[in-house]
This record gives sequence, structure tokens and C-alpha cells, in this order.
Amino acid sequence: MIKGLYETHLFVENLERSMDFYSNVLGLELCRNRDDRRTAFFWIGEPKQQMLGLWEKPKEEIDIRHFAFQCEPDWILNESINFLKENKLNFWNFLNDDTERPMVFAWMPAIAIYFNDPDGHDLEFIGLLDGESSSTKRVLSYEDWKALETKNK
Repeated sequence: MIKGLYETHLFVENLERSMDFYSNVLGLELCRNRDDRRTAFFWIGEPKQQMLGLWEKPKEEIDIRHFAFQCEPDWILNESINFLKENKLNFWNFLNDDTERPMVFAWMPAIAIYFNDPDGHDLEFIGLLDGESSSTKRVLSYEDWKALETKNK
């Protein structure tokens, strides 16, 4: 029956600012823009596979949302932090150790880092890791997760 998530939509305060962010910063391909309705739609990944819709609304009508972009785990581990810094994006993990690095959700397992778009929506880069799920600890550093994986083999 359900095979995936085709599209998601966000309310944004300034359509042009958000179009610039999703197109020029995150590199999504614009597939439709309607000035009369103040909407824009972007392909996520390959065209016609997944879509993000942006709808301009007054600031008081915007509720903050969260969604994650699937990325290659190696890119998240080795390049995502530099990408986020170069684009002056606020980013964080849930490690509570004051580090600037991605984290691993051991129960999946997946490596991830969070950041904000111009309207404050919580976005995430996430990549599924090879390995077994673990309920030992919910969030780990990549190094701690690798050590746990080695120990469990």
C-alpha cells in the first residue's frame, strides 16, 4: 500500500527568500512557481519522485515544522558541518556535549544533523547506516556507535 512520502508542504513568510534558500543553498530544483497563489514547488532528489511545496502566509499563521532530507551517510559525516557553516546556517545535534558534529540515532541506525531554514523550520540531513538497531543508548556520537557496532560483532 504505502511506499513512501511523495510530498510535504511548509508555510513561509517570504516566498522569494525561501525559494532562494531551497534552490540556491540546498540545491533543490524548482518545478513550479505560482505568483498568483504565492506558492513554489521543488523536486527533492530526482524529478517526479518527491516534492516540497512552499506556501506564503503571514508570519502569525506559520507554525514550525520538521522534516528530514535523506543524504549519503558519508556526506553527513564528512561534509555536512562545513556545508552548514559555509551557508551560515544554525545547526545542532542532541549529544549535549557542545560539539559541532553529526549524531547517530542508534535505534535506526542513522547519522543526522539538524538545522533551520529562514522561517525557523527544523530541517535535518539524515542517512541510514549499515548495522543493527540498538536500544542501548538513543543518541550517540558516530565514534561511540562504531565502537558499539564493533563490540556487538
